[in-house]
Amino acid sequence: MTLSAAQMHTMTMPGPMLKRGFWLYVWRVTAPEGEKLYVGRTGDNSSPNAAAPYTRMGQHLGFSKAQNSLRRLLMEQSIHPEECDSYELITYGPIFPEVSKSKKLDRNQLMELHTPSRNAVGALERKLANELKAAGYDVLNIVKWKHPYNEKLWHKVVDEFAVHFPKLKELNK
Repeated sequence: MTLSAAQMHTMTMPGPMLKRGFWLYVWRVTAPEGEKLYVGRTGDNSSPNAAAPYTRMGQHLGFSKAQNSLRRLLMEQSIHPEECDSYELITYGPIFPEVSKSKKLDRNQLMELHTPSRNAVGALERKLANELKAAGYDVLNIVKWKHPYNEKLWHKVVDEFAVHFPKLKELNK
């Protein structure tokens, strides 16, 4: 039996990333080919659920085809996720809380309450991805969302993400 090249690694996560709700996030991947970004959000399209960012973290790099879009997009560029130097998950939220399931509402009623927040955050997700690309960042994904974004919310999003992506602020002066 041969020993693997085992190494020690650590990961720190702030407790608030466990809070369910509508979040925006950007994965910053340090790949052998350079920095790659992936823009995402929490807040399901098909159910009245809005997960925490930590939930999406593992799903993005897992093997479930319905949930591993980051892994899939890296592989499409012949980048093996396990060969990347680092992954940084930059999150902002919750912008809106998850719809409370404590009320005696059926699924359709819950979706009616869920959809406006989902659409608002989806529009911000699209705007963020497009603006990061326009600022010169290498964004892996294309976000298709038809709803208009809220200008006031957008300014707050830019201010928060520009701390990590300074070219974003230059573009949005």
